[in-house]
Amino acid sequence: MKIADYTAVELSEQIKQGRVTVKEALDAVFEQIDCTEEAIHCYVTIDRERAYRQAQEVQKKIDAGELTGPLAGVPFAIKDNLCTEGMLTTCSSKILENFVPTYSAEAVKRLEAAGAVVIGKTNMDEFAMGSTTETSYFGITRNPRNTEHVPGGSSGGSAAAVAAGECFAALGSDTGGSIRQPASYCGVVGMKPTYGTVSRYGLIAYGSSLDQIGPLTKDVRDCAAILEVIAGEDKKDSTSMKREDTNFTEALVDDVKGMRIGIPRDYFGEGLDPEVKQAVLAAAKVLEERGALVEEFDLSLVEYAIPTYYTIAAAEASSNLERFDGVKYGYRAPVDDLHPMYKKTRSEGFGAEVKRRIMLGSFVLSSGYYDAYYLKALRVKALIKKAFDEAFAKYDVILGPVAPTTAPRLGESLADPIKMYLGDIYTISVNLAGLPGISIPCGTDSKGLPIGLQLIGDCFREKNLIRAAFTAEKALQEERR
Repeated sequence: MKIADYTAVELSEQIKQGRVTVKEALDAVFEQIDCTEEAIHCYVTIDRERAYRQAQEVQKKIDAGELTGPLAGVPFAIKDNLCTEGMLTTCSSKILENFVPTYSAEAVKRLEAAGAVVIGKTNMDEFAMGSTTETSYFGITRNPRNTEHVPGGSSGGSAAAVAAGECFAALGSDTGGSIRQPASYCGVVGMKPTYGTVSRYGLIAYGSSLDQIGPLTKDVRDCAAILEVIAGEDKKDSTSMKREDTNFTEALVDDVKGMRIGIPRDYFGEGLDPEVKQAVLAAAKVLEERGALVEEFDLSLVEYAIPTYYTIAAAEASSNLERFDGVKYGYRAPVDDLHPMYKKTRSEGFGAEVKRRIMLGSFVLSSGYYDAYYLKALRVKALIKKAFDEAFAKYDVILGPVAPTTAPRLGESLADPIKMYLGDIYTISVNLAGLPGISIPCGTDSKGLPIGLQLIGDCFREKNLIRAAFTAEKALQEERR
């Protein structure tokens, strides 16, 4: 078995047993990067010198028996909106093209403390605003499964890097599906935990009430192992939760007997590609055959999720991005007077999609429109959470598609932003309600593009998701053999 074929947990086991060194694992990753990175463009920054220096330190700790966890020695990629001390962190925007943080995000620190080796920072939609990784200032990322298609977004670089073997696992962030949708498009596993499970300290904010950091991996086992490392309370993030039940790997059980799974009829109506529908329902059938109780139900308010999400997210974005003004850090337009400098810096520094959302957010927060749009969106958000609460009174897990179609061709979505927004219809409700969700591969369409299965759980019930996802993954792998 080649080093590149191992999952993250398998690789760490090989390293700890002395069959592979951390340096050899890094060599394998960089060899793959040299082969495919030019065609796919997963990374904004690759720091080989730092990675090899870190690998040497990690190897010493493994040899001394100080690092024994399931991620020790594993090469990781980090989405470029997570601060990394001493490494360029740009959010794929011109306005942060020269920003080097003096600290690391808490999730990154926890990974490194567990022995993970950071290779570099992955490409993304600018400030996480987009669903295709085409709005990046540093150029587009392509889907490794078919380079004429997008990898999804905004964590498209992280998903593509895992799919292309340019890392063994990656971190992304999910504001409205930004981990799960690219995971679906690229045929990897991606998980958004319950809001507050992973510290957002060091994550450059898009929508503060919606953002959550999570893993993108080759399989469900890796996903559970990473989540176990990065989850937990952080005093530096007031929204992080104190949880006692973060031993997620114990949920890796191939058994769903008696698990109640609900399938929303609303998710299988107009606009869903027939091939996606067939693959997702076939996966549901597989779980049913293994003892799960599967039934359809009505989940109301689905059609209101998109306008609600884009109103709230844009409002929070306009507030969060106010700090990028050319004064403290990042790009500054060469203008002497203060107010013209602000205007020119932001005009030149932000891309079209970011400007669109800042203007929309400023509009819905403005006097005279605040009640009509923003407050109304907050009320609908509460109703969406209530609808999920009612559903989880009956079901352990909700099952559905991740996206209406497989990965679109490059250029298609940018030509029609509204169509791009509608592509988030199945993922954004999870963020509005603060729920956990996971995407796992469940098949391919007639063009060979991956199809993702989405499982949604109640708040703090990630273990139900991991158990169902692990069982489905095993069953679907057996069927393919």
